[in-house]
Amino acid sequence: MKPSYIANALYVVAVLFLVFAGGILVSLTRVWPYPIFHDAYRAATAELAQSQTAVNPLKTDLWRHARTEKRGVIVHKASKMQPGYTLFTSGDANVARLIDADGHVIHKWKVPFSKVWTDQAAVQNPQKDDLIYMRRAKLLPNGHLIAVYISSNDTPWGYGMVELDADSNIVWRYLAHTHHDFDLTNDGRVVGLTHNFTDQAIPGYGFVPTPYLEDFLVTLSPDGKQLSKVSLTKMLTESPYGISLKRGEPWFANFDPLHANSVDWLGPKDIKALGIGEPGDVLVMLRQINLLILVDPKAKRIVWGIHGNWLAPHDPNVLPNGHILMFDNLGNMEPNNLSRVIEFDPHTSKITWSYDGPESYPLNSPIRSTVERLANGNTLITESDGGRLLEVTPAGEVVWEYVSPIRAGAHDEYIPVLSGGYRIDPASLDPEFRARLAKKERQVSQKASKP
Repeated sequence: MKPSYIANALYVVAVLFLVFAGGILVSLTRVWPYPIFHDAYRAATAELAQSQTAVNPLKTDLWRHARTEKRGVIVHKASKMQPGYTLFTSGDANVARLIDADGHVIHKWKVPFSKVWTDQAAVQNPQKDDLIYMRRAKLLPNGHLIAVYISSNDTPWGYGMVELDADSNIVWRYLAHTHHDFDLTNDGRVVGLTHNFTDQAIPGYGFVPTPYLEDFLVTLSPDGKQLSKVSLTKMLTESPYGISLKRGEPWFANFDPLHANSVDWLGPKDIKALGIGEPGDVLVMLRQINLLILVDPKAKRIVWGIHGNWLAPHDPNVLPNGHILMFDNLGNMEPNNLSRVIEFDPHTSKITWSYDGPESYPLNSPIRSTVERLANGNTLITESDGGRLLEVTPAGEVVWEYVSPIRAGAHDEYIPVLSGGYRIDPASLDPEFRARLAKKERQVSQKASKP
């Protein structure tokens, strides 16, 4: 080899080495042009992920592999159950269903997001309807339904909130990036979550890359008008609990430092039981950093916060005894049994009750899921990834269990996720709507009894 060739080869190797070393230095120090390449990489990976799932909704997180061939109600011990209907949402469609104890659909509310969307919405290019579902829904006494839409194939994934009447006509729409959860106040206001990307760095938290999702707590009037909006992210970073962000630092590559996922508005009885805060405060779970906080929306401050023996949980609820009930998605850490439901004392962090299912059929839902303590002391559990609802006694006996009968795939191998199961007392409904449900219940019962 001629000397000039050797020199050129060494020159190329030296340049490549310098580029490689410079790339490492830029990545470690995050100086320019790191933001350009970082954003381009994230955009490319997001686009790739969207393209892979958009062609097949069954590959999104709205569907899971079915764990059983059983369908509908598979356990029904009527004498031990809390009577009533059960409301839930499902990943198979933009729908909320109300079923009786036998699993018959007594009523449903179904409106595709494409009919809710307007060009004034925060999301300008929504995904297809089969990639969107109602993440959470709550029933009003008059038969109206308030629901949150989210997309499984977009970021921000919060798509909006809507009130539907009993015939699924739109009453009002609020098309900010609402997501995950909401609650109703005693006077009919709606307290929920929104998020949006921001390029504004957080002072003192330079390790959080921009842009990132900033989380907000919003309050709407009963007719869907925004009354207030406060930044949970700013409240956290301006409080002593901001240090919790460092616990989640490895997650920040996902540009979602808090991932607020739950809202529990506290009235006078809740506050008296909890012994912390004032009526109107809101309990919020920040899943990404495993921090449960109590927020005063008026003062725009965090009143109280706690880390506990849980991991990536959902749906904390204050109980009449002052304890908190929640679905602990990843905190069980037992073989083949990731999830559990826990009740704990917020003043001591002691777990006073838990349920993780039998060894043959354990709870296992890494994301989503909800819990509700019923009037008879039982607990209604929505195991989202299992596509099932179950009611268990304090002793852990399953007295009612429902597995979604809906399947998809070439061999019916997929089941839609379920979300936000709630037991509805017919006595809590207005007489006109209650009579409508009772009539439908008689009809389906007669139909089911025919040979």
